[in-house]
Amino acid sequence: MKTDQYELYEYARKRIKQKKRVYFHFVLLFLVGLFLFVSTKVFHFNENANWHIWLITAWLFIFILHFIKVFITDRFMNKNWEREQIDRLVAMQEQKIAELNNQLNEEHPTK
Repeated sequence: MKTDQYELYEYARKRIKQKKRVYFHFVLLFLVGLFLFVSTKVFHFNENANWHIWLITAWLFIFILHFIKVFITDRFMNKNWEREQIDRLVAMQEQKIAELNNQLNEEHPTK
């Protein structure tokens, strides 16, 4: 397998694994939330406190962060984005070095 094909394969495998974890996280959040709601309302377990709502809300917030990371952040800031940023920074550094060399040559010309 060529290097480019292998990188594409690894990227696809990683993305599928990330999405699979998000879906699992959602199903787990739903089932646990349902269990907490049922145990509180139907079985009257600690009915006076609203701890189940706070727990589900906190977990939902964590799930939203996980969703944003996988479907928004990682989608746009992938390996191609990293390469472009590295290439841009390297080009800026090379330009700065060339400017410094030109400035040095102007100040101290070689004979």
